[in-house]
Amino acid sequence: MSTLPAEPSIESVQFDELECWRIRHGNAELLVARQGAQILSYQVDGQEPLIWLNDEAVFKQGKPVRAGMPICWPWFGNLERNPDSVQAMRQSSEPAKAHGEVRALNWELLGVGEDGDALLVELVLPQAEGQLPGWPHNVALKLSIRMDQALNVSLVSYNGGSETVTLSQALHTYFAVSDVRQISIEGLNGLRYIETLENWEEREQAGDLTFGGETDRIYLDTPNLLSIVDPQWQRRIQVHTSGSNSAILWNPWIEKTRKFTDMAADGWQRMVCVETANVLDDVVTLAPDEMHVMAVSIWAEALPE
Repeated sequence: MSTLPAEPSIESVQFDELECWRIRHGNAELLVARQGAQILSYQVDGQEPLIWLNDEAVFKQGKPVRAGMPICWPWFGNLERNPDSVQAMRQSSEPAKAHGEVRALNWELLGVGEDGDALLVELVLPQAEGQLPGWPHNVALKLSIRMDQALNVSLVSYNGGSETVTLSQALHTYFAVSDVRQISIEGLNGLRYIETLENWEEREQAGDLTFGGETDRIYLDTPNLLSIVDPQWQRRIQVHTSGSNSAILWNPWIEKTRKFTDMAADGWQRMVCVETANVLDDVVTLAPDEMHVMAVSIWAEALPE
């Protein structure tokens, strides 16, 4: 006898200082923090998590959470490493925060509703419309989450001002894996990448990417499908993107993790970041009244026996 899927539900939960929402739809559960509109975890019943919720994450107001899917916007990483057109948008002599201004601000829950068999969740950040510190541009910013057979996340930027705006951005996704030393990333073969750990040299990927040490690479002209192959968990995580032509692959490994106060010493083994991004030459330029959507869909498939 089959059972009907449970009705969608949303409940407010508190993680230390952060207000969050636990959202259930069908057999999937999503955890989202109001701060940063940050997805903290995503898991389908009976399966290992897809999005990694760091056991040692710190949930404090004003402090980005090292877990889930942080939003980097309107620049990625160190502002000084961004193209001049992105740097020129900032108008402040104060040091620029890493990964932009929006991941430590409280967003507003615009709505939750059903669309056929899917559940839609939308969050907006009113401060992006001219009130970000040192970034006085009127760009409406919305995060749309659609839960169906996959987790579909879209970051929508709309230039409501009178001047052209240039930005870089990323959905800095931490994926849960059995052991990063045993996985591989498919879809990168032959791509150019920037090896940030070796003087930002440009190199070319040969074969699938495997991990044997700290990794911090920016891949260029990426295809719209990358796959995380995890033999121990017998699954392939599919990462399908649109509105993005670059990706960052990151794992801190042993030494860097030791410097983190918000990750267990062996936390690096259980995660890999595959970040959907618009960075370097792949920045977004929006004329007045123009919109850009950067999106990623994530789901797991069983590996063949």
